[in-house]
Amino acid sequence: MERKIFSELLKWKNESAGRTALLIDGARRVGKSYIAEKFAQNQYRSYILIDFNRVGDEVKELFSRYLNDLDTLFVYLSTYYNVKLYAHESLIIFDEVQLFPKARAAIKYLVGDGRYDYIETGSLMSIKKNVQDIVIPSEERHLKLYPMDFEEFLWAMDNHTLMDMIRNCYEKKCAMGQALHRKAMDYFRQYLIVGGMPQAVQEYVKTRDFDKVDLIKRDILTLYRADIVKHAQGYEMKVESIFDEIPAQLQKHEKKFKLSSLKKDARFREYEDALFWLDDAMIINICYNSTAPNIGLKLNMDRMTLKCYMGDTGLLISHSFDENGIVSEELYKKLLFDKLEVNKGMLIENIVAQMLTATGHKLYFYSNPSRSDSSSRMEIDFLIAKSKISNRHNISPIEVKSGKNYTLSSIRKFQTKYAGQTYIPYVLHTGDLKEADGITYLPLYMTPLL
Repeated sequence: MERKIFSELLKWKNESAGRTALLIDGARRVGKSYIAEKFAQNQYRSYILIDFNRVGDEVKELFSRYLNDLDTLFVYLSTYYNVKLYAHESLIIFDEVQLFPKARAAIKYLVGDGRYDYIETGSLMSIKKNVQDIVIPSEERHLKLYPMDFEEFLWAMDNHTLMDMIRNCYEKKCAMGQALHRKAMDYFRQYLIVGGMPQAVQEYVKTRDFDKVDLIKRDILTLYRADIVKHAQGYEMKVESIFDEIPAQLQKHEKKFKLSSLKKDARFREYEDALFWLDDAMIINICYNSTAPNIGLKLNMDRMTLKCYMGDTGLLISHSFDENGIVSEELYKKLLFDKLEVNKGMLIENIVAQMLTATGHKLYFYSNPSRSDSSSRMEIDFLIAKSKISNRHNISPIEVKSGKNYTLSSIRKFQTKYAGQTYIPYVLHTGDLKEADGITYLPLYMTPLL
């Protein structure tokens, strides 16, 4: 599995290793351990992988006993793992480091020693109990790992040319043409169904069997539920209720998350920790309402008005259609051939949120439900800022359309009301690229290029 994060790891090794440790943060089963070990095998003379999910107390005690005697610590680790360590040529990996915070705290001294390089992997890195009683090392550089993106999915499917063509058409603002567009949409629908969890993608590449892929996705969802029970202690019921409610909330026309659906008279402060837990676990992507589409969308963020998307759309499908325990092959065929009448809109919007998140965008939408002024009443799915900020025209509104017949009243109102702030309005749809009436229409598979 080729992953783009490898180039980021290489950049870190060449520019910052020895002065910083790298922490790869991501959801469970997103491929953190695999990537760290592959990188170690390819780029270092030797490496030690300490898996804190499995390692015994005898290894953990070394970090308490010998932190002031690193020579002895390294001798013990080298002997225990039967690996010879070479100064400036060996890597030590702390896998699932959140399970043993003392090792994370030790990074300060290990990096200061300078003999070896260090990569940490983990999830739930900011949860209170995982940072309790430790000082977070300033020598730690963070790198987030998301599910495989569309281009990585194409690579897994042994297609290394299509994304280059897509990128070329995007940059030149020209249509792909009927044949190439159809081919790209075929791949995109497969990506929508399978999602980006590496195990699911690997199974699909090997078998092309949606039922087998679905079983893997359900195993991951079961693991997430087990994590909720184990690690969200004190508010696990609230976390689980939000997690279970996501498909129903996204299915509604207005996708804002209503806490009242969980409990009558529910208050945001009651569920804030539960939302944070799911966000920190990278199981969900939260999209906040920005009340004014200006520079600094975060400055106008309404934390209490939000949308909850699943971090992986393939998982959302298995999470949504679970009445019979397994999604039938018939449902997957309808998705593949674009014949699913219901639920399609939520899946398309979710995968756009997933792709925007993977390319570094924070998620914001714009909602004005005004009853008194129809010209101000609008709902914009996403807002993104352009990369180089200027005095005017910095914000692009994005509307996501899953069908062929749609109206554009909200985005046109936005163009009129916020003419000074609007950069390029985008409509992401199932059709080819075109420009008309000041709006750029992009095929869904071009989302990562925004």
